[in-house]
Amino acid sequence: MSGKPPAVTPVRMVALLRKRGFVVERQDGSHAVLKHPDGRRTTVPMHQGRDLGKGLLHRIMGDTGLSTEDLTRG
Repeated sequence: MSGKPPAVTPVRMVALLRKRGFVVERQDGSHAVLKHPDGRRTTVPMHQGRDLGKGLLHRIMGDTGLSTEDLTRG
């Protein structure tokens, strides 16, 4: 990871993950659980009107292999 990741909304994060092969496996309340065919999985809280927090964003990036460049490019 290089550079500071941009602010990302939950809806945009789910869209980015879907582009990379993740599917929404289920939604538990306000949390979407996404899974990739290779076994990677992550949870994205779907709280409207709020960006993902810095720590949560880094955890999702680690879980999924997304880089700062992936988030910037879309």
